[in-house]
Amino acid sequence: MSLLDSEMVPLRPGLLGPPELCPVRWRRSERARSVSLRIDPRAGDVVVTLPMRASRRAGLELLTAHAAWVLKRIKALAPSISLAHGAAVPLGGLPHPVLHDPSRRGGAFVENGTIIVTGAAEFLPRRLRDFLRTEAKRRIIPLAAIHAEKLGVAIKAIRVKDTQSRWGSCAPDGTLAFSWRLVMAPDAVLDYVVAHEVAHLRELNHSPRFWAHVAALAPHRDEAEAWLREEGPALLRVG
Repeated sequence: MSLLDSEMVPLRPGLLGPPELCPVRWRRSERARSVSLRIDPRAGDVVVTLPMRASRRAGLELLTAHAAWVLKRIKALAPSISLAHGAAVPLGGLPHPVLHDPSRRGGAFVENGTIIVTGAAEFLPRRLRDFLRTEAKRRIIPLAAIHAEKLGVAIKAIRVKDTQSRWGSCAPDGTLAFSWRLVMAPDAVLDYVVAHEVAHLRELNHSPRFWAHVAALAPHRDEAEAWLREEGPALLRVG
């Protein structure tokens, strides 16, 4: 898949009223069989994918046909949060102000409800992101071990990634992978996602037996899934 370019495209949400500018990213794909569009919550734009032989006009026609839906979804995105001094980054569901203190050492750490980031200012985003990834793994590993012991299954390895489409996954070889962004969610939500993936070590499917294991490990499934549906996209707007 190749990126063509990005631009602001005027879209009219209805028959009346002036058009509104919408950020659009154009991509061309050899695998695509038809023109498609999706909202990228992380970048805050619309991605239009074109098959190799499709014209941009076909993409514009699709955008125009779904203009009201596209503009509504873009407006509904949570505000983006930069990894910068003064930002409020959630940790365990609670906002933590970020304080840059170049006079101290230790990389990044939590102190009295504040995330302290040391070193030069230009390294702050990377150090803060590294801290969040490390903190995610620090919290996920013991949760996974507890759930695995309850089910009598073995975990081969745990990976922490930055994914857009899935909060977690389980490979056939027993490797579990999780989005580091889950560290920003409430503890119960993180626990549910971990329990969900551990349950796949027993049942690599979504059969009734699988959901029975999930219910035994995480009885708060309904609340966690509701939170992920409503608040999860906001986690992709951080950084």
